[in-house]
Amino acid sequence: MAEPELRRAITDPAALDALAHPVRLDLLSFLMSHGAATASECARAVDDNPSNCSYHLRVLAKHGLVESVESDDGRERPWRATITGLSLDLDSDDPSVVAGASAMLEASIQLDYQLAREHVRRRDRIEGAWRDVDAHAQYGLRVSPDELRSIVERIDAIVRPYIAATRADAPEDAEIASLSLLAFPRPTFGEAAK
Repeated sequence: MAEPELRRAITDPAALDALAHPVRLDLLSFLMSHGAATASECARAVDDNPSNCSYHLRVLAKHGLVESVESDDGRERPWRATITGLSLDLDSDDPSVVAGASAMLEASIQLDYQLAREHVRRRDRIEGAWRDVDAHAQYGLRVSPDELRSIVERIDAIVRPYIAATRADAPEDAEIASLSLLAFPRPTFGEAAK
C-alpha cells in the first residue's frame, strides 16, 4: 500500500527564499526520495561537504521541510523530509510570494538540467539496463491552454503512483530515477522580437 502524500503549498517568502538555493533543493529532493540520511550521506548524494549540508539541513528544518530523527545507535543524526512534494503559487496576489516562487522554480529548473548534464557525462559508466531506458524528449506542440493542461494532468496521473516518497510496492531492482516535465508556451515570432 502506498504511503499518503504530504504535499505542501509553499507561500512563506522566507521559505521560498530558502528553497531558491540549489543545494537545499537537492537535499530536500534526496531526502524525499531516499528517506532519512545523515549529513554525511546527504553530502555524498549531492556532491557537497557534510558541514555545508548540515547548515543547509538546519535552514530547511527552520522552515519545517526536514527534521532530525532518532538514530539507531544514538551517535549519528539522520534527517528526514517532512513532505513528499510541494507546490508553488506563481499567481499569488502577494508580489513577494510570486518573486520567491519564481526564484525557487528557476533554481529547480537549473538543478534539473545540472543533474541531466551530469548523467550524460557519466552515462558510459551506467549499467546497460539503466542506460537503455534513459530518455530525452522535446516536443513542439500546437495546443490550446486547456489541451496543455490536460496533457500535464494525464502525465501526472501516470507518474504519481511511482513517486519514491510514497511508493510501497517497488520491485527489488528499483532505483531512484529523475523525471522532469516542463510545459510552457513559446513566444510567438512577434513577441520574441520585442
